[in-house]
Amino acid sequence: MKKDCVAMLLAGGQGSRLYVLTGEMAKPAVPFGGKYRIIDFPLSNCTNSGIDTVGVLTQYRPLELNSYIGSGQPWDLDASTGGVHILPPYQGADGGTWYKGTANAIYQNLGFIDMYDPDTVVILSGDHIYKMDYAKMVARHKEADAACTISVMEVPWAEASRFGIMSVDGDDKITEFAEKPKEPKSNLASMGIYVFDWKKLREYLTNDEADPNSENDFGKNIIPNMLGNQEVMAAYRFEGYWKDVGTLDSLWDANMDMLSRSSGLDLTDNSWPIYARSLASHPAYIGDAGRVKHSAINRGSHLYGTVENSVLAQEVDVAEGAVVEYSVLLPGAKVGAGATVRYAILGEGCIVGAGCSVGGRPEETLENWGLTVLAPHLELAENTVVPAGKMLGADGQEVAR
Repeated sequence: MKKDCVAMLLAGGQGSRLYVLTGEMAKPAVPFGGKYRIIDFPLSNCTNSGIDTVGVLTQYRPLELNSYIGSGQPWDLDASTGGVHILPPYQGADGGTWYKGTANAIYQNLGFIDMYDPDTVVILSGDHIYKMDYAKMVARHKEADAACTISVMEVPWAEASRFGIMSVDGDDKITEFAEKPKEPKSNLASMGIYVFDWKKLREYLTNDEADPNSENDFGKNIIPNMLGNQEVMAAYRFEGYWKDVGTLDSLWDANMDMLSRSSGLDLTDNSWPIYARSLASHPAYIGDAGRVKHSAINRGSHLYGTVENSVLAQEVDVAEGAVVEYSVLLPGAKVGAGATVRYAILGEGCIVGAGCSVGGRPEETLENWGLTVLAPHLELAENTVVPAGKMLGADGQEVAR
């Protein structure tokens, strides 16, 4: 049962900044790119990196996520000597609690990791879109003889205060860490991806749990404590595409990036495939009046209208005379005849009635322009107008953000 490396994927986040899209599911289960869900990316990265043992730590509304992952077969993670394991909070002989923080979540699963007696543990987040070879990061960790290695990437200096920022020496050893500093000393931002020496991490997790003043968090407690004790901390520089899709705007941006050849997010690259659980449905159908330009269309869809610069998930219908532009339509969304949907996200099963107007182009609504979002299963009556920048809940009422 011994493994060289085990991955622990933190997938219990509520995703409150995705508002109505995460009302019924955890953030990692949110659909992305027409075919995928957010969690497909770290799971596929594990498989492509040769990591065959993954613990997925769930908490907030896990039903959709648990059902989607299943046995792990789509990602080749259904092996009998490893595979993917769903790890919710549980109650033991001494009681139990919800995961109190990222570090506490790993602490509550010491037994799972000990079962595989790994040399290293990779800690991952379930809300990032990226392709990354974790094997290279583990190799960097071993070469540096580090207790912890943190993946970092350069961000614009103007945005550095939004991230956890690392300062490094000439050998890329971490000398200082600051969480969202007002005056950053560096523009090397933590990506929230860590490799730890397991024995060392186990010791720090145990001590952290015993500290009543700790927030039980990697960024706020474990990392600063290791630096304070002068442990060897290495930086691993990542230069590919990476985006935290924890907000509505960033989720929309990443979907649009998928359509751009220059963004760095190439999902047609078969050398590093992103796997997903596929829907058993018929091919997409484009009718005589259908017109599709620069868009991604998925199975089970029926298109009789115009779709441009948009991402459509499975079983999406666009009726005759309808126009969809610069939008993301999640599974089962329907757009009625003559309706327009521009710069919007339509939640799963959302129905836009005939003649409706949803959202608008920035140049048409310069004042207070913003992305328009409709909740899953919302049904808009015919000829309803939803101005740009609005967000409606499943009851049709506006939701503040």
